[in-house]
Amino acid sequence: MSRTGHAPDLGPHASPSTAIFVGDFAMPRGRAFRTHVHPVHQLAWAATGLLRVRAERGTWMLPPSLALWIPAGLPHATEAEGDTVMRSPYVDPSHCPAESVWTEPTVLEVGPLPRALIDHLVRDDLPTDARSRAEAVLLDVLRPVPVATVSVTEPDDPRARTVARSLAADPADDRTLKEWGSEVGASDRTLARLFVAETGLAFGQWRKRLRMRAAMPLLAEGLPVEAVARRVGYASASSFVAAFHRVVGLTPRQYFPVREE
Repeated sequence: MSRTGHAPDLGPHASPSTAIFVGDFAMPRGRAFRTHVHPVHQLAWAATGLLRVRAERGTWMLPPSLALWIPAGLPHATEAEGDTVMRSPYVDPSHCPAESVWTEPTVLEVGPLPRALIDHLVRDDLPTDARSRAEAVLLDVLRPVPVATVSVTEPDDPRARTVARSLAADPADDRTLKEWGSEVGASDRTLARLFVAETGLAFGQWRKRLRMRAAMPLLAEGLPVEAVARRVGYASASSFVAAFHRVVGLTPRQYFPVREE
């Protein structure tokens, strides 16, 4: 069961000389901040673990290699998919150059330099000039990456919803809509129509996206791609990697790069 709570108390961070405050929060698996807004921009980033961020326009799963820019005033909810340390920069809009602002949720790459800058800005003993330089460089090096949302809408119709929940519990279940129809009391054509009408996706597309969402926590834990592929319903690693790239926009190894310690 998820442990939900209010958004973290950021404290006073928008001082005249400070553009960025970095919140540092330990989030055990399942810890969630229910839907909330900030008066400042947020860069939702996990130094370790895996974050899930939900907003009206989608859901994003964020390993340490990626962060989500959340514009000020945008309602969102955040949950730890595993034991996670969220280390989020909060950016005062009045100190943020226009070219560094995205008006929609935007996935950004967090390579070694942004990571080091965020870790540097966690410190509260930096001289004003040093902090200002680091803040400016961080905003300058942030770069978007073409990552798609992995949101999956659950149908309202009880017959389609039964199928959806069964697949969420076992993504590797490969039954056809005709086979599901025999179980839930609907024709395959009815179920196909319901998935399109209530999720916006054809059943095959919906199931593929569900499988990618289910795969991400497993990949984040470091399971081999071959094992993840089998657990979410793919006969081979190559077919899973191809599907992951089509749905998400990156390969699993690009999304979850192996860090050299």
